[in-house]
Amino acid sequence: MFIDSFSFRTPGGAVPWRRLAAGIVAAFAMGAGAAHAADGLTLDQALRLAQTRSRALVAQDATASAARDMAVAAGQRPDPTLKLGINNLPVNGADRFSPTRDFMTMRSIGVMQEFTREDKLKARAGRYEREAEVAEAGRSLALANLQRDTALAWLDRLFQERVRDMLVTQRDEARLQIDAADAAYRGGRGTQADVFAARSAVAQIDDRIEQAERQVATARTQLARWIGSVASDPLGSVPALDMVRLSPQDLEAQLAHHPEIAVMQKQEEVAQAEADIAQANKKTDVSVELMYSQRGPAYSNMVSLNVSIPLQWDQKNRQDRELAAKLASVEQKRAEREEATRAHVAEALAMLQEWRSDRERLARYDSSLLPLATERTRASIAAYRGNAGTLTAVLEARRAEIDTRVERLRLEMGAARLWAQLNYLVPAGHDTAAPRP
Repeated sequence: MFIDSFSFRTPGGAVPWRRLAAGIVAAFAMGAGAAHAADGLTLDQALRLAQTRSRALVAQDATASAARDMAVAAGQRPDPTLKLGINNLPVNGADRFSPTRDFMTMRSIGVMQEFTREDKLKARAGRYEREAEVAEAGRSLALANLQRDTALAWLDRLFQERVRDMLVTQRDEARLQIDAADAAYRGGRGTQADVFAARSAVAQIDDRIEQAERQVATARTQLARWIGSVASDPLGSVPALDMVRLSPQDLEAQLAHHPEIAVMQKQEEVAQAEADIAQANKKTDVSVELMYSQRGPAYSNMVSLNVSIPLQWDQKNRQDRELAAKLASVEQKRAEREEATRAHVAEALAMLQEWRSDRERLARYDSSLLPLATERTRASIAAYRGNAGTLTAVLEARRAEIDTRVERLRLEMGAARLWAQLNYLVPAGHDTAAPRP
């Protein structure tokens, strides 16, 4: 799924406030761990634990820190170059290999410095500053994905356990039918086939319970991926799953805060920074060399001053082409961002509509389908006890009721998954709107 962060700076670089925040979150999570042992593991506690354990967030912080250090380095002029040499040393004749006898022989020491233009240095530093902002936006995206996946795992375990518990309850009730069938058979009011049918119904429910247990174990494993060993602890209270933070009226404006869109926006700014560098490169830099040359004692020493200026004699095929390429890259990033925004809006709107439809279907299950299935089972049991119905009708009604209850839980689980995907498009704490039913 698709899925802003803040930082403070000092002259020496980024303030390591994230480490302090991580420590506070870790201490809070430890306190929360002791609390949920008694109250159960809530979704909010699971989200905090997942954030504390995440290494993806640490990686994004390190990437941002590295980019800011590179920005400082890129804003400096190149180091000066020290030059040492012997010029015009004779290689034959009476003065061969003598550094002092020939008047042209010089022992030289010099320093060369390139004076990079200030606008170039700012452009190069700005490019890495934008890279740091990409990493910060990437951290927000990683956090949104982490919260979404943790919420999905928590909800999956919740509903898998509900399915299992419901099946256990139905099995306990179905076992009573075995006793009733046995009694009817012994009293001559039923057949042995009815007894086997009742036992078969219980065996089928047992098989579904075993399957549900396996799904519960899988859900716990998925949750442990994010929060560790506490994934096996009992779950706590369920959040309000009938409210989301998005509305179709201003969905595009709300998704402007979407972390993936923010990342693409920052990538567009990186491309623009590279275009600024290409624009600055159209102006040449000057290199200055100062050299002191020592000759033999009979001759004067010398000082040389050289200035080097690159000749951009083919700008239209080099610098202009490079600038055009960088500007085209900016346009590419902008177009990709706009297309991604449209795709996210359409996908979020579809999920929002599906979530609302599922909520309406849940209301229908609660108001009519589930009560009707329950009453059918009760009526079949009453008729069977009064010798006006068959055990087959009872078992069929109970099977239909179980299917209805399971389907209702599956529907509720699907709606809850959509709720998690919608609610964590933007990380918790970056609310774009008030919750909406």
